[in-house]
Amino acid sequence: MRSLIKIGAPVVAAAFALSACGGTTSSSDNTGGGKACDLKIGFFGALTGDAANLGINIKNGAELAVNQYNEKNADCKVTLVTFDSQGDPSVAPGLAQKAVTDKKLVGVVGPAFSGESKAADPIFDKAGLNIITASATNPALSENGWKTFHRILGNDATQGPAAAKYIKDILKAEKAFVIDDSSEYGKGLADIVRKDLGGQVAGTDAVQQKQTDFSGTVTKVTASKAPAVFYGGYYAEAALLVKQLRSAGYKGTFVAADGVKDDGFIKAAGSAAEGAIVTCPCLPPDKAGEFAAAYKKAYNSDPATYSAEAYDAANVFLAGIAAGKTSSEDMNAFIKSYDQKGVTKQVKFDDKGEPAEVSVWAYKVDGGKIVPDQEVK
Repeated sequence: MRSLIKIGAPVVAAAFALSACGGTTSSSDNTGGGKACDLKIGFFGALTGDAANLGINIKNGAELAVNQYNEKNADCKVTLVTFDSQGDPSVAPGLAQKAVTDKKLVGVVGPAFSGESKAADPIFDKAGLNIITASATNPALSENGWKTFHRILGNDATQGPAAAKYIKDILKAEKAFVIDDSSEYGKGLADIVRKDLGGQVAGTDAVQQKQTDFSGTVTKVTASKAPAVFYGGYYAEAALLVKQLRSAGYKGTFVAADGVKDDGFIKAAGSAAEGAIVTCPCLPPDKAGEFAAAYKKAYNSDPATYSAEAYDAANVFLAGIAAGKTSSEDMNAFIKSYDQKGVTKQVKFDDKGEPAEVSVWAYKVDGGKIVPDQEVK
């Protein structure tokens, strides 16, 4: 496991819990009796690129938690450092290698996406750097035996069936056409929806990230006459796809998942987005009013997809720091035993790092805004 700063005595550890400051440390960066007050939490995800909006939402949630912590511990602050992956799995390993060399880094909120998680998480695990993702939903991520992996939200093994249930029970669509973007996230999710819909699948197709012409897929959808379409992927391509579907005269319901739950979808799709359904294992902002108000004050905008989940994830690490858990082993044990009320749920993890409490909501594009529709699970 990764060795970080160690707290030297029980009395000092108790003081750390009260003041968020450690005692003397053996770190070469902090000799001469200095306090361990220069610790860091990381954010790992897209801050630039096609999926940047989703990454910024998550970064802001984590940042708000750190800023609030620092207001209460002004003499012993924690720094949030960012690792901009651009949402690209090929970039993720190099960034992960950079992160694990920082001995002041006690944990990472992220990686944000499933593809980059698959690429980076083995590096974090080997180095012993604890991670809590607020948004990566591929179920396979928790099946690798990684000791440092934790997830604050439900995975696609819950979201996929919820999306299929919405199509069958709420829309009462007898058939649905299923499309994915060939990514680790999009294909994995769409495969679950395909399985749950079974004989109700009218047809399937795969597209690519950064694709702009979906005419072939549109032709297949319209020919199927399916009253519903499910898309597994991200908002940039979803916006173009739904525009082209509407331009071709398709009148059915467009259903997507959390990767599409962003205002960027509406801005790019315009009126074609109206009526779209988006599932997400994330809490509507009005269910966490105090957090939403603090976020609005800090960023002059409402919290968006996974901002609240990132806030909860960051607060787990901050609670660990306050309790003096500054080695990777101690932080890992702290996370595994964590059981506290967060803004999104009672935050607790099982032995695979999955959350003990899960809910999935359906949202609807109504009047140019993504608004809560109903809880599906």
